[in-house]
Formats: sequence, structure tokens, C-alpha cells
Amino acid sequence: MKVADLTVEELRTLIKNTLHEELQGLLADPDTGLELRPDIEARLAASLKSTERISFDEVQRRLNLR
Repeated sequence: MKVADLTVEELRTLIKNTLHEELQGLLADPDTGLELRPDIEARLAASLKSTERISFDEVQRRLNLR
């Protein structure tokens, strides 16, 4: 079937489905289903318990984003 043979509604549906598939691929989490290593899990737990925080401005400064 050629695009020229599609109705307007069929073309809209085709475009919508194509965009949906592409966005799903771009926005999907590549780490879904993976497990954390024990050492990383321990670091995250310690970080969550910590009360030490830095501002967003400080993060930008440390990463030379400003």
C-alpha cells in the first residue's frame, strides 16, 4: 500500500503510531530491569541517611556548568 492510497484518517493514525513508537524508544529507561550492585545500593542508602546537602548553584559550580 502506498501513502497516496491512505485516507486522511489512516495517515493520521500512521503518523501518530510512528511518533508514539519513536518517543517510547527515546524516553524509555535503559536501566529498567537491571539490579543495583550491593556497593552502589549501600552508597545510595548512606546518601539518603545523610543530612548534608548542597545547592543547585553549587552543583553547577562544581561541574563547571556556569
